[in-house]
Amino acid sequence: MSVAADLQGRQLQADTPVVAVGRVAVGVRLSIFLACTLFALLINYALGKEMAWDLLNYHLYAGFSAVHDRFAQDYFAAGPQGYLNPYAYVPFYALVASGLPAIVVASVLAALHSIILWLTFELAVTVSPSGTPARRAAFATSAVALAALNPVLLQQLGTSFADITTGELVLGGWLLLATAVRTPSAPKILAAAALLGVATALKLTNAGHAVSAAVVLFFLPLPFTRKLRFASAYLIGLGLTFALVAAPWAYHLEKAFGNPFFPLLNNIFRSPEFTTEPLRHLRFVPSTLPEALWRPFAMLDPWFMVHEELRAPDSRYALLLILTGLLVLRPLWKPRSPVPAGRAVAQASGARTADPPADPRVLTALGCGFTVDWVLWLIGSGNSRYFLPLACVAGVLVIGLVFNLFCKWSKVRNYVLAAIFATQALQVVMGAKLRWDAAPWNGKWFEVTVPEALTRYPTLYLMIEVRSNSFLAPYLPLDSGLIDILGSYPSEPTGANGTRVEALIKRYAPHVRLLVTGERLYGDAERRAPTVSGINSALQGFHLQVDTNDCPTIAVRGIAGAVSTTGVSPPVFLVSCALVPDHADHSADMARQRTANIVLDRLEDACPELFRPRRPPTGRYLYMWRRNYLNTDLIAWVSHGEVKFFNPVHGDDTVYLGSESEWAKAPPRLACGRRDGRYFVRVAK
Repeated sequence: MSVAADLQGRQLQADTPVVAVGRVAVGVRLSIFLACTLFALLINYALGKEMAWDLLNYHLYAGFSAVHDRFAQDYFAAGPQGYLNPYAYVPFYALVASGLPAIVVASVLAALHSIILWLTFELAVTVSPSGTPARRAAFATSAVALAALNPVLLQQLGTSFADITTGELVLGGWLLLATAVRTPSAPKILAAAALLGVATALKLTNAGHAVSAAVVLFFLPLPFTRKLRFASAYLIGLGLTFALVAAPWAYHLEKAFGNPFFPLLNNIFRSPEFTTEPLRHLRFVPSTLPEALWRPFAMLDPWFMVHEELRAPDSRYALLLILTGLLVLRPLWKPRSPVPAGRAVAQASGARTADPPADPRVLTALGCGFTVDWVLWLIGSGNSRYFLPLACVAGVLVIGLVFNLFCKWSKVRNYVLAAIFATQALQVVMGAKLRWDAAPWNGKWFEVTVPEALTRYPTLYLMIEVRSNSFLAPYLPLDSGLIDILGSYPSEPTGANGTRVEALIKRYAPHVRLLVTGERLYGDAERRAPTVSGINSALQGFHLQVDTNDCPTIAVRGIAGAVSTTGVSPPVFLVSCALVPDHADHSADMARQRTANIVLDRLEDACPELFRPRRPPTGRYLYMWRRNYLNTDLIAWVSHGEVKFFNPVHGDDTVYLGSESEWAKAPPRLACGRRDGRYFVRVAK
């Protein structure tokens, strides 16, 4: 046997982190894992209870709908998001429904979320196969610390978001593939495919991680034909597992809408109940190549809406780019010296020599997979909430590069590590916002008081808000139904959506009610929302109006972030008025809506790159006819004879685009575009 073959055989027999208890002792592992979990619990407690928009809009409802079939009684109750695969949200719903105190619920979730740091430790141990146990433990602990200093990860500890829980499956798959690079094994590769297939089925934003993971397989120490066989097995296993986990929910969607991935891919399946235009959320997607190349450095900015909605400055990606550049340039500033003949003989005879602290093959495999994933992520969403598992991989890569670059200068390496940790920690402490709408830990997650009058009969509730109140579904009678007719995807009275809404109204009549945030409905003179006239204007297309004599309120404690002098959160009220038939003549309003639709159609045709998907349904409130554009977050409307738009996510100023009458005659020439993540429209002169 040749020396090269002997060396390769030794490499293939190297231990994996699962069995290498002699190289990194069980006690060390358990101590690190316990420290990670304790860290997650303390951070979760310090940050407070999460009350994010998404939790109220669809997270709790998703878990509830996974357990209770709601297709026959709800319709867009949580907007389009309410039809995404809900199974990842079942644990949160089950814990909340158990009646446990909120701090206990969040602590259980935080403990589960800490597993992503355990997996980061194991991945780092795989990358660092050489050296003493203490050195390997130090390497892995440094990677865990850097992964834990991710502001987006800290935001989600103990919350309802499913990005960490599904991300743990992704990271587990990448860990198995990394171990396979050292010791190729079909069971490891198939297990990785299974984990990544499950993660993708539960949350489709993980698809890029599953695809890019295949790059790692090309670094297996095997002939190319065997690499292809392993890659084929991986892709087949990935597809089968995805289909198996996605099938139950896809069956319901196919039966209800004719699209097994509804509302996604509707440009292919063309359900009449949702837009058939392509969906692609562009909130954080770079608009130009220079902007994409600058993204690692842009993420240093402690400001909102850079790579996530909240402030989340992160230096790790810029560091990774700089360290990679140093690694590439290292041969230029330090030429390789010739190996003495005596040393070469010693190496060939198997004498012990110093190995680099990070396995070059595994580190390169992870680096190439990460690069492909980064590109796919930037093209697909650019949202760091969907990049959490690869953010942990980035931590391992940064530490691996530091250890390799400064392997002969331990003091310099330690100073560099200290500077990296200090910089990242300072950014997190000084610049990051670490909780979505924090609330106190008082009592249960939700404490809902429903009047007895609303529990007597199954009732259909019509909501009239962009953010739905679907979180109330578990607290209402089980046979009750919910529709958000003025949500992010409004239900127009005409077409397939209107037919479904009308059928549910007839089925529940006369037990049909309004459900809207507010202590009561106000008159126009009171200048407070919600108003009777505003609600009636939104309902008139369905020939309904409110009965102001029958308007009980539902009280919800636990939402508000403010605390009274007694230490108890003040309640949030939702008013529920009975809805009765409206027989008034609204033909004049219908004519105004037709004109508004013509104007909004012309606006979309004049700026197709901004107002997309085109031809969304039009919602009405008072004298405003409004359209929401899901791809770009823009809202355009016609109101009081004027055409306007703005971006509510960025909090931009309202932009005036001319008069309705001018647009009704002929659309003006517009200059439209996107610059630095902001959309602009100017009327050309």
